[in-house]
This record gives sequence, C-alpha cells and structure tokens, in this order.
Amino acid sequence: MRTEQEMMDLILNTAREDDRIRAVVLNGSRVNSNAPRDPFQDFDVVYVVTDVAPFRPPGGKRWIERFGELMILQMPEDMQDPQPRNDGGYCYLMQFSDGNRIDLGLWPADRAGELERDSLSVLLLDKDGIVEPFDPPHEGDYLPRPPTAKAFADCCNEFWWVSPYVAKGLWREEIIYAKHFLDHFVRDQLAKMLDWYVGVETGFCGNPGKFGKHLQHYLEPELWAMLQRTYADADYERTWHALFATCDLFRRLALGVAAHFGFEYPHGDDERVSAHLRHVKNLPRDAIEIY
Repeated sequence: MRTEQEMMDLILNTAREDDRIRAVVLNGSRVNSNAPRDPFQDFDVVYVVTDVAPFRPPGGKRWIERFGELMILQMPEDMQDPQPRNDGGYCYLMQFSDGNRIDLGLWPADRAGELERDSLSVLLLDKDGIVEPFDPPHEGDYLPRPPTAKAFADCCNEFWWVSPYVAKGLWREEIIYAKHFLDHFVRDQLAKMLDWYVGVETGFCGNPGKFGKHLQHYLEPELWAMLQRTYADADYERTWHALFATCDLFRRLALGVAAHFGFEYPHGDDERVSAHLRHVKNLPRDAIEIY
C-alpha cells in the first residue's frame, strides 16, 4: 500500500505538472486533527481546472490511470441513480488495488468563487490566486444543530407514527418489511434524537460522526448498551426486542432533549403507541380483528 506521503506527492505533482490544473483543495477527514488515523481514510481532492470537459470520459478515464491500478471506479455524474448533480463539475471515485482511495472532484476555474466551501478544507495549491483562502480546518459543518420546537415535535411524531409498521410486519411474519421500517424509517428518527442528545451533552461542540460512527465516545455506557440492543438479526423475537429497545432509548433521549430546551414531549402518543405495540406482539396469528 502506498504511503500517505506518496499519495500526496502524486496528487500534488500531477497538479503542478499539468497546466490545466490551476488549484488543489484537500478536504475531509485527512485535514481533521480530531479524526482517528487509519489506512481506510480516503483522499478527498478537488482540482480546479481551466476546462472540465477534457477530463471527462473517454479521455479522462485514460488520464486517471496515472493515479494507480483500479479495483473499481465510479463516476456519479454518469449514473442515473442517484440523480447526478449536473452542477458543472465532474467526479471520479477511485478505489485502488493497493487499498488507497481518491475521491477526485473537478471544478471549472471560471467558477472558482462557487466552489463548495467545506469547513474541513485546506488549499494545497493555487497557481493564480483564484480560490478564496479557507479558515483553519474545523468541524463546524459536521456538528449537530440545536433543534427547533417544530423539528423536535416532528421527529417525535414520525417516530411514533412509523413504529406500528414494524409491529404489523412482525405480526404478519414479513421480516424484510419489518426490518426495513425498523432500520430505516424508525432508526432515522432515533439518529436525529441521538445527534441532539449529544449536542446537549457537549454544548453542540461534539461530533457524533457520519452515521453516528463516533457515538460510543459520547454516550454513557448505559445508553451505549441500550443502542446496541436496538440492532437485531432476522429472528422475529429478537426483532421485537429490538423494536422495544428502540422505543425505550428514543423516549430516554427525547425526554432529556425536551427538558433541556423546554419542549413538550408527546407523552400521549408514546403511551398509546407503546401499548399498541405490546398488544400486537401478543395478538394471536389467526386474529381477524386487532381489537
């Protein structure tokens, strides 16, 4: 595996030697002093170029060979799903056979002022002074934001609204349906509440990380154990337990967030839906009525 220095030399020397490349920006975890260092960190790079078109396929695919032997390549702007941004830029996501990865964005120099400005960014090279200098890297763009009363209420409402879908799927023995709702729609609201809870506990200065990957560092051991219990395999009984564990954790977090901000927690929704979930769990499989 090529070292970090070898990769950075490759990225910068390519830019220095190519007159079409006028500036280089590095962003992401490699400029974050708080991010743990490991060999899986990718290199998030933007080349500001005189013209993006020559860097697009087919010529661009030959040009990127200089960066190394590819394991797999993705070009988001050429894909139908997800819908490409079509903002004038182009991107090559390159996973190399030696384990390194470069996410390389190309942006037109005549629109340098419109370059997306991430708080974790460093200007490595600017041949013409066309990129406005960045502030020192910081995690500001990645920290939780305090919720409004409406955002909090909507999160609670959505959580208790979608939870019965899980119960319905489990009663019907439709495990894929049930787990989809539990692991997506229900968990999405739990994730919001976790972010807000971490924000409250850290003065909104703690970064839970992408998809909550750093939550273990911020949650009390009891809450971390509760969060782990919200995950289950495809067993019906264990998925029921995971659903109830998710409800217990959401309630615990939401009450803390509500108390901090003076928000109203929907106790009635919680009590009625929780009772319904328990009722459905005990509902005979041959039932022809719910109540």
